[in-house]
Amino acid sequence: MEQEAMARAVLSGGTALGIELGSTRIKAVLIGPDHAPLASGAYSWESRLENGLWTYHLDDMWQGIQAAYAQMAAQIRARYGVTLRRPGALGVSAMMHGYLPFDRQGRQLTAFRTWRNTKTAQAAEELTGCLGFNIPQRWSAAHLYQAVLDSEPHVAHLDFLTTLAGYVHWQLTGEKVLGVGDASGMFPIDPDAVDYDQDMLDRFDGLLQAHGHSFTLRQVLPRVLLAGTAAGTLTAAGARLLDPTGTLEPGVPCCPPEGDAGTGMVATNSVAPRTGNVSAGTSLFAMVVLERPLTRVYPEIDLVATPSGAPAAMVHCNTCTSDLDAWVRLLGETAAAAGARLDTTGLYTLLYRKALEGDPDCGGLTACNYYSGEPVTGLTGGRPLLVRRPDSRLTLANLMRAHLWAAMATLKLGMDILTGPEQVALDRLNGHGGLFKVEGVAQRLMAGALDVPVAVMETAGEGGPWGMALLAAYAVNRAPGETLADYLSQRVFSNVRERCMMPVPEDRAGFAVFLDRYCAALAVERAAVNAL
Repeated sequence: MEQEAMARAVLSGGTALGIELGSTRIKAVLIGPDHAPLASGAYSWESRLENGLWTYHLDDMWQGIQAAYAQMAAQIRARYGVTLRRPGALGVSAMMHGYLPFDRQGRQLTAFRTWRNTKTAQAAEELTGCLGFNIPQRWSAAHLYQAVLDSEPHVAHLDFLTTLAGYVHWQLTGEKVLGVGDASGMFPIDPDAVDYDQDMLDRFDGLLQAHGHSFTLRQVLPRVLLAGTAAGTLTAAGARLLDPTGTLEPGVPCCPPEGDAGTGMVATNSVAPRTGNVSAGTSLFAMVVLERPLTRVYPEIDLVATPSGAPAAMVHCNTCTSDLDAWVRLLGETAAAAGARLDTTGLYTLLYRKALEGDPDCGGLTACNYYSGEPVTGLTGGRPLLVRRPDSRLTLANLMRAHLWAAMATLKLGMDILTGPEQVALDRLNGHGGLFKVEGVAQRLMAGALDVPVAVMETAGEGGPWGMALLAAYAVNRAPGETLADYLSQRVFSNVRERCMMPVPEDRAGFAVFLDRYCAALAVERAAVNAL
């Protein structure tokens, strides 16, 4: 679009705004009628470990949302010479799962407990047995039931339980709703009803009653909505929350709030059966849209839903790039101390590409990247480790390769269940997230590690906020009967370029050797968690 046409789109409401609250950044992206980004804003934040729990402060969240929105709006004024007053549509997404409880007056009952917490093992195990469905530790249902088991006094005052995206949407619109993808990380979804599974709700309510609680789970959970349905409009109070200057007008139609897994699927055009995506940033997860149900319950596999309600298998790993990023920063400090001046992009490019020069098995080096507990491997805590034998080859190339392999190792253990015993058909995985920013490195290594082709689109850097903006655009622009898969394939991705890399045999063989050492080193990791 030409600049004048873009300005007209901003003034006429031919835009859609996506806001996503990620684990390290809050970002706002405004797209035009062609679905390409017009402007964006971002704000950095991070979780805090307080009283033994990982949390974020909601005051920090609102500060971040306002800063990201203001930066995006300023870009619009600078680039197109017009003021954004009313986007054509709005959507909010955020980290899935966790625990955000409120009382009848809307008061927050506890600090926000994020997906990163792994103190709900008893609840997750009991619920999985009771429901016959894998309930991971990070799911909202597990957090609630653990609070019940621990006799936390706030449970008696619980009136509403939601996710971070659901909370923001509630404050912006007054609507207590949630997109089905995000809802599927709170409680199991019945794929036929595209709603919470009623039989499982009844069983959960029996547990609540056994502990003396009279409320039902459905009473406190958000209402479930499919992608493309109306989810309220921006209120005057909500507009002020986003834009305290008063420039933003109320009345903007809002789509259902979604989780970051769903927006990742949308941003990579991975919502149809036999498609899948891998999102690699602070955490790491792969989503595979299923053609048929799995044959049994696996603790390593979450069963969730796409934003349009299709069943999907999710392998979620709590840690991906945190330790890798720490080593990059350390090596950057070393380079700076020696007089070399590299910006962040140049530093990552140098070090990631160096990994391709390493031995296929990393020369005997083994890294474990756990910053927190990891349910896939049964770890209750995390201690980042680098382990080597005296005869290992400690080189820069092997060090970087070991940390990149480590970022993918736990995901491989879960994916092997899908591609092995379950024989899930997967044509390829579409990658996005910070791990893939250096072209061709993590993509190639991921293909070798998972033994599946990995594609990265030219839009991969746009990520979840862009995916949320696409969901907002779909809600207001879709034709009658037009599915989300059709909308994405025909209107958004029809001309998007991509690069697909096949597994390299020596990478595949080298990773297999590394993974054997990695699994053996988990005994060292467990000892470190207990000792340190």
